[in-house]
Amino acid sequence: MRFLTSILCLLFFSFSLAQENTVVDVKVQGNKKLKSSFVKKIALVKVGAVLDSVQLEEDIKLLKRLPSIAHAYYQVFPANKPNEYNVFYNIEENFTIIPQANVYTTNDDEFAFRVGLYEYNLFGQNITFGGFYQDDIFSSYGINLRAPYLFSRKWGLALNFQDLTTQEPVFFNNTTADYRYNNTSMEALALFQPNFNNRFEFGVNYFSEDYQYLRGATSTNVPQDLVVKKVLYKLIYEFNNINYYYQYLEGFQSVFNFQYVTSTSEALPEFLIGWNDFLYFKRVGEKGNWANRLRLGLASNDDSPFAPFSVDNNLNIRGVGNTIDRGTGVIVLNTEYRHTFVDKDWFVLQGNAFVDAGSWRNPGGDFGDFGDSQNLRIYPGIGLRFIHKKIFNATFRIDYGYGITPDATNGFVFGIGQYF
Repeated sequence: MRFLTSILCLLFFSFSLAQENTVVDVKVQGNKKLKSSFVKKIALVKVGAVLDSVQLEEDIKLLKRLPSIAHAYYQVFPANKPNEYNVFYNIEENFTIIPQANVYTTNDDEFAFRVGLYEYNLFGQNITFGGFYQDDIFSSYGINLRAPYLFSRKWGLALNFQDLTTQEPVFFNNTTADYRYNNTSMEALALFQPNFNNRFEFGVNYFSEDYQYLRGATSTNVPQDLVVKKVLYKLIYEFNNINYYYQYLEGFQSVFNFQYVTSTSEALPEFLIGWNDFLYFKRVGEKGNWANRLRLGLASNDDSPFAPFSVDNNLNIRGVGNTIDRGTGVIVLNTEYRHTFVDKDWFVLQGNAFVDAGSWRNPGGDFGDFGDSQNLRIYPGIGLRFIHKKIFNATFRIDYGYGITPDATNGFVFGIGQYF
């Protein structure tokens, strides 16, 4: 009915092509916490401008992407004078104070978790602020602030701090050693969105890496204690043409991430790293959704045990374990079919079947490593999604991945939010 009302209104004024139709008022309805002034600030449609159906559609697409909004639609009504119209943006808000949780296990009895709390609509301005605590053998924490529309529809700011400590395997000479790894970082990013489909982030990250030997193999060429200060220059470019309808997604997205890292140590030399995530979503019938993510990445090919790309449960291959390998190049494909079994006013139950597959280039190796069976990992699996439709990102997921390649593991991965 809402859709029909909008279409009829647009048809009404589209017949008057000889005269310009003008917007005399923009109203926001249904919002409680979200500020009407914020919606008007980021909307393309302005008071006094010519009424444009393309701008109306773009505004609705943008609003439905915001964390604070579960659904949005517009209505257009004639005002008191001919060729003058009132525009109404109707908002269904999300609850935006959201806990975060990620838990994973493997058949090696490994257990780790990350919990956090984030507000995604601080001050009613779609500002994200919060932090996390992680227990992965060692304790870690982080604080994040992200305000993509702080200055205007196009310009925003992000600030991040983290103190991350984990146990990391280091691979060299066909042996392995365990290190206590600490990364303490401060990051500032400028956020720029020139138009609806394109977005840039660029900035600097100052951080310190601390490696301390715990157990395992040793080598005179691999230091047992290492502290290195680094500066990272970051550029992210995103093209996003995904349409959202509650839990269903359709369209294409590409996210390119490039980093240049300086270093104060020859043991961890400066390097370049870049990767691109290609995401494609397709509606299948009324209740199905086919989701795909392809990651292609390369880094400077130093023959170092501290290579940047890792094989990890929470990053790329469900069920594989915690950082079981490293490389200087990566190819990973995640594909899954999501099917909605229950869809109520506020609750959704989804099931999914997936295949996670990937391969890595060895440090100092060549592109032939991607075809090496020792570097290839394939993990099919199944999972469940429990979704609250009126709370942002309130998707509790359970996945079980079972490896079918040599020396594979299996295990559960729990988390909040879709895997990708």
